[in-house]
Amino acid sequence: MVQINFALKEVNCKLVYYGPGLSGKTTNLEVVHGKAPKNNVGELTSIATEGDRTLFFDFLPLNLGPVAGMTTKFQIYTVPGQVYYNSTRKLVLQGADGIVFVADSRRGKMDENLESLANLEENLSEYGMDINNLPLVIQYNKRDLPDVYSVEELQQKVNRFNAPYFEAVAITGEGVFPTLKKVSQMVLESLNRQQASTVVRAPKKKEGQDAKAGAKGKAPQPVAIGAPAKAGSMRVPAEGRSGAAASPPAQSAARGAPAPTRPAAANVVREKVSDSPGVKQIERKSSATAGEPVVRKKTTGVVPPVAELKKAKGPSYAVIGAIVVALLAAAGAALYFGGVLG
Repeated sequence: MVQINFALKEVNCKLVYYGPGLSGKTTNLEVVHGKAPKNNVGELTSIATEGDRTLFFDFLPLNLGPVAGMTTKFQIYTVPGQVYYNSTRKLVLQGADGIVFVADSRRGKMDENLESLANLEENLSEYGMDINNLPLVIQYNKRDLPDVYSVEELQQKVNRFNAPYFEAVAITGEGVFPTLKKVSQMVLESLNRQQASTVVRAPKKKEGQDAKAGAKGKAPQPVAIGAPAKAGSMRVPAEGRSGAAASPPAQSAARGAPAPTRPAAANVVREKVSDSPGVKQIERKSSATAGEPVVRKKTTGVVPPVAELKKAKGPSYAVIGAIVVALLAAAGAALYFGGVLG
């Protein structure tokens, strides 16, 4: 699985060289390690037996430099070719982003090639991976030997996936870097497709949806003074009222008369204010004494409607204009008649 470190701007990909024993997997890594620039390649770790056969795995970190602003690094592994190391094969194969299958071109090795290829498919399926959906490159190695299968025979038997293939002589380096370059390219292309498929775009809103949404969720508009209101539509604490909304005890206190004592706020169960043109009603219920009746106090002060308040603010522009026109007409008439009479 591709590992992306956005903090360090690094992309780490895993490549696995798979194939039968002594097909040239370790030789591929040795050539890459020997010919790649020293600044781009790390140490080659190899665990092998006395017969120079890979016992566990080979590991080679390879830095391809910046790609689209991200430092791209490949971790290259090989697996042991022997069948009885299948548990190790499966472990190394976990999380692979690309596969290079190194086939032995020598005659008599076709069964080993097919057996290793079937083992690759089986191990991938246990991880929920499909070889047809994974970047795969096939390398036909040891093409310099005299008795080898033809490319057509190998293609017919091995490459039923129609994967890219390369002829190689790994011991001399021929075909090693083209194979690595192709599988690296396929891995990066696969990564781009995966990232593009995970991008979720927000659906575009149709015209008028914003207006409807705003109409549904808009805040309540303030009510003008004197406009009728439904009973119980607002709750105002007794001590928070002022002006025309003040209760009669508050008005009497303003004139100097002693105001009656109010019950404690903790005893108030419900307090409701209802307005109508001309009447303000305050209703209180207290739980201090269970048998006390409900106390209602009313003020009969007439509250002028909104239209009258608007009129009281002063003459409108139309009235002022009419007065100015009348004054100008009177002045003009006076001048005219004064001139005629004089």
